[in-house]
Amino acid sequence: MTREPAATQSTALLTDQYELTMVQAALASGAAERRCVFEVFTRHLPAGRRYGVVAGTGRLLEGLEQFQFGAAEIDWLAEQGIVDEPTLDFLADYRFRGDIHGYAEGEVFMPDSPVLRVESSFAEACLLETFVLSVLNHDSAIASAASRMSLAAGERPCVEMGSRRTQELSAVASARAAAVAGFTATSNLEAGRRWGLPTIGTAAHAFTLLHDSEEEAFEAQVKAFGPGTTLLVDTYDVPTAVRRAVEIAGEELGAVRLDSGDLVEQAREVRALLDSLGNTGTKIIVSSDLDEHAIARLQAAPVDSYGVGTKLVTGGGSPTAAMVYKLVARTDDDGDSVSVAKKAEGKKSVGGVKHPVRSFDAGGRAEAELIGIGAAPEAHGAPTRELIVPMVLGGEVQSQHLGAEGVRRAAQRHTDSLAELPAAAKRLQHGDPVLPTIFS
Repeated sequence: MTREPAATQSTALLTDQYELTMVQAALASGAAERRCVFEVFTRHLPAGRRYGVVAGTGRLLEGLEQFQFGAAEIDWLAEQGIVDEPTLDFLADYRFRGDIHGYAEGEVFMPDSPVLRVESSFAEACLLETFVLSVLNHDSAIASAASRMSLAAGERPCVEMGSRRTQELSAVASARAAAVAGFTATSNLEAGRRWGLPTIGTAAHAFTLLHDSEEEAFEAQVKAFGPGTTLLVDTYDVPTAVRRAVEIAGEELGAVRLDSGDLVEQAREVRALLDSLGNTGTKIIVSSDLDEHAIARLQAAPVDSYGVGTKLVTGGGSPTAAMVYKLVARTDDDGDSVSVAKKAEGKKSVGGVKHPVRSFDAGGRAEAELIGIGAAPEAHGAPTRELIVPMVLGGEVQSQHLGAEGVRRAAQRHTDSLAELPAAAKRLQHGDPVLPTIFS
């Protein structure tokens, strides 16, 4: 048959080989077209986390639109002998035509929350497993870390600046995930271009070292970007640099950045010095391996914003959300639905299609994650909120989840979700998930 090349960059080979070999075997056995339901969930949160944050959904859906096997992909699979000719023909015609529902991006989740539900034939859904988990595990881990950092920062903004601390494409995804969970800007230009994120950045220590003096470096930067720029003042001696910065930029100096040393003490000294020089409006930005605990300690310091890199893009010590993609229901030879579940010790799953809602007390505070199996759960009169929203219907991606608008919606969902949680959600100490998960 003639195989036309895919119209756009394919995401179909961002997968594991066994997804394709399972499809080949299922095509041969006649089970490939059985209707199936797969669910994505995590069995536990990382140690110390009170909740997780769903992120990457929009990025997943954008990639799903490109999940096609074009001529280049088919030819390579044939050359390598990965699958047989009937399977290659199936892949060449592959388009996901099923339904996907899930927690809205930005929503908080608990252990066993069914954050994504994929409904289609076995062959269609099986092929998506690795791609789904790659995106959701990474982005949800970053967003979960970013959320804790944003909570610790309070009203002070956090900006993402970790591109140099992770793989180049992960850096782009990390910037997006951070924006979902409360970060206000990124240093990554590709993330800014793709999703309309605000971008920031002025100069590093190398710019100061390039010039014959710190004074020359500051003068060059102010000449290029105006007095409202941010000057890095800890290349040499901080108090001297602050005085030079004020002399050159004047009262309009936008900000100074501190990137080393005892940030709490330095911020206090710099604030006092700036105020004594008449620069009461000049802000102080701090960076240098910050995490939620360091940010919490800095709450006592006169800091205006935080630049976060390494600890953010590595998930704050938990680089995966530990999500899994499990078959929970399928049809049998008669077309009847059958619940299925994994029984292995330590990795058990719960069969049946899940219907999650969040229940609330009379004051509007979230109390529990209620999960019905096969039907809506019984809330016993408590107010509830549906957690599942449509994302793909009959193979058509719902556009509100995509692009810059998708990120904006996700960030608002995250803000609203956090506002519903009990006060314990803000604690940085180790503890149980902030909401219990109750099956019915």
